[in-house]
Amino acid sequence: MNKTRREYLKRINFVLDFIEKNLDTDLSLKNLSKKAHYSPYHFHRVFLTVVNERLNEFINRKRIERIASIIVIEPNFPIKDLVYKYGFNSVSSFSRAFKKYYGISPTKFKSEGKKILSKIGIESFSSEKYICSIDDIKQWIKMNAQITIKELPELKLASISHIGEFDKAANMFQKLMKWGHQKRVLDTSNFKAIMIYHDNPNVTQTSKLRFSTCVTLRENIKTDGGIRQLTLNKGVYAVGHFEIKAEEISKAWKSMCVWVIENRYEFRDGDYFEIYHNDHITHPEQKFIIDICIPLEKTDNIKLEETKNVDFSNNKKSNNQYKKSLDYHQLIDYMKELRAFFYKEYETFFKLGNIYRESPDYSYFSLTTEKLKQQKLKFVIILDHKTLCFSICLSGQNKSIRKKYWKFFKDSDWNKYHLAESIDNSLSIIDQTIVKEPNFNNKKRLTEQIEKESMKFIKELKDILEQ
Repeated sequence: MNKTRREYLKRINFVLDFIEKNLDTDLSLKNLSKKAHYSPYHFHRVFLTVVNERLNEFINRKRIERIASIIVIEPNFPIKDLVYKYGFNSVSSFSRAFKKYYGISPTKFKSEGKKILSKIGIESFSSEKYICSIDDIKQWIKMNAQITIKELPELKLASISHIGEFDKAANMFQKLMKWGHQKRVLDTSNFKAIMIYHDNPNVTQTSKLRFSTCVTLRENIKTDGGIRQLTLNKGVYAVGHFEIKAEEISKAWKSMCVWVIENRYEFRDGDYFEIYHNDHITHPEQKFIIDICIPLEKTDNIKLEETKNVDFSNNKKSNNQYKKSLDYHQLIDYMKELRAFFYKEYETFFKLGNIYRESPDYSYFSLTTEKLKQQKLKFVIILDHKTLCFSICLSGQNKSIRKKYWKFFKDSDWNKYHLAESIDNSLSIIDQTIVKEPNFNNKKRLTEQIEKESMKFIKELKDILEQ
């Protein structure tokens, strides 16, 4: 057992011993973390990692077990006295917790307690049990993660904070993106979407969890309604790169904490956060590609990975390609010009949708006719911000519509344009690249190219669909 692991086990075992000897006293997180010489935030993380049980659950279980043992030995001892002695608020709340744990009421336990206890295998904590689980965790990490130690630079962020359910996060990110585009303050050259956790979900009730959704800034901002500026300080982090499903994120966090302990690193006071690298909805397997970042003390055993790939500096321009110097806002400005052109030229023919610009990776707008609208179909002109390619596709209002027309084309002998391989993970039914190397220096010529290729695509498909 390495020195760091021994130290963690030593501190946690000391607290476990203290809890068991003082179940009738104040066992608050604040008091116990002081005895372990950790901050409250780090203490409950280390406790959960080592004991594999939340602190409050451990304490409640031990108190219930203590009362149960007294009832078995002294069945005439007043339950009410035990309830208040061991920190429960009422007899009814204790009875509910007791029955949930043992399956019967405290009263019935008086007569059947010994029989019940003999059937319950409650293992006390041991370092051997902890060590045996490490192999499983290491294997999972090996299969699912790339973990490195990096010194991350300071990050300037716009943020919205929330207390409660995480299902609000998507809307919070969308609000930030829309606000940032309007204000033109996003660092789109190295855009990052980040979730900072101010509370630990493993110990704080979901209704009381506080977290912040954040996006990177290229300049300082003033507080604007619920949007404020946060700064992630420069520091050393354990960074775990994962491509996992939503239900595996909690396991990834726990595995990262175990990895830190096993590799003899020390947790540092600082922000724990996730960096999102994709929109999981567009992933073929609906997976999140994320970095989990845990702050570490910069000790002698820290060996930093070179951070060439962790450069968050602003507006780095390519020396050989003008198009690389275009930032997000310039691309959106051109998309506005392009939409205005189609509106002016084809107002009586097409109904145009608004420009989608809630992702730094692409933007688009739709065109549809009255007939196609009845069929719940639309054409979409798309600009990929990374490749700067323009494309057009036929899409549908929902998945069932897209699947219907995808099958229609798949079962026919018509194959002029690219048909999506599967509609399950595609918003496109049929698509075509219309401009591969756009020249933004000559916007008039570029618009003419897009118009010509788009109208060719639209006419050919419209003639088939409106028959």
